[in-house]
Amino acid sequence: MTRVGVVLPTRGLLISGQTSDLGQLLELAVRAEQMGVDGAWVGDSLTAKPRLEPLSVLSAVAARTRTIGLGTSVLLAPLRHPVLLAQTTATLNLLSGGRLTLGMGVGGAFNEAQQGEWRAAGVDPRQRGSRLAEIAQLLPQLWSGSPVSFMGRHFCLEDVSIGYEAGDGVQVPQPRILLACHSGEGRERQYERAARFADGLISITDSPEEFAKVRSQVLDKRSQVNRPAGGFHSTFYMTVNLNPDEAAAANESDAWVRAYYGVNFWGDRWGPFGDPQRVLERARGYVEAGADEIVFRFAAKDQRAQLELFGEWVLPALKSDR
Repeated sequence: MTRVGVVLPTRGLLISGQTSDLGQLLELAVRAEQMGVDGAWVGDSLTAKPRLEPLSVLSAVAARTRTIGLGTSVLLAPLRHPVLLAQTTATLNLLSGGRLTLGMGVGGAFNEAQQGEWRAAGVDPRQRGSRLAEIAQLLPQLWSGSPVSFMGRHFCLEDVSIGYEAGDGVQVPQPRILLACHSGEGRERQYERAARFADGLISITDSPEEFAKVRSQVLDKRSQVNRPAGGFHSTFYMTVNLNPDEAAAANESDAWVRAYYGVNFWGDRWGPFGDPQRVLERARGYVEAGADEIVFRFAAKDQRAQLELFGEWVLPALKSDR
């Protein structure tokens, strides 16, 4: 069964100067839950793409909702210390009744702003991949509540316990861990990390064919390390602008992406934009490629209007496919 999620605009509010009314962010999550959306997701960045802190936002969403899943897409975990991250996420998971999915990735260090983000956190950007691997190993151990001893390249723990479990072992499961995986040269370490340490993968920008190939490679590596393919989750993150006027949708999307990233360096790999039927067909392409969850981000200033159009045009069709 395919789950459907939406991204809450924790950066979009800053871009559009709407931080004086943060309640609208929570209202979006409440409305999404009312519509039957399965997950509310938030992105992450410290200084390169400033936004509201993701785990704080999800805690507020948890207090206002009852059933909708909570996810990070994706958390730049290497910016954080695993013990502090384990405590925060275990608390959030308990507060939400076990609704947390922790999508994590290494982020980028491709320009001065991104490199400065890592320096501001006291992290060498060249080490972000190996830090993520250790964090992904440590979190489930720390979530167990038992003392953890670990000797790694970046983190050394001796009988460390956060004192409580992320779940009670019966009613509240531990958070799921998804690790970012993308197609392209030099991505083998991503696939290896996801195969060894994650409950699933999360991807963005790849075509359905590329996504299927990445998923297959991760599952192959998972079998090599004797981890079962069953229960492995595959999530794809789409950026869309719902508007039957394709030209208007493309123009607004381009302006939104440029404001968000500074440049529209992905071109038409974002999207598709516009026609709801085209959006739906693209989403179904990812489902056929193996995605069991599709997360939609709206490239538009009026997020509520996009959510309502999504609930009218796209969500019912995807739910009927189940």
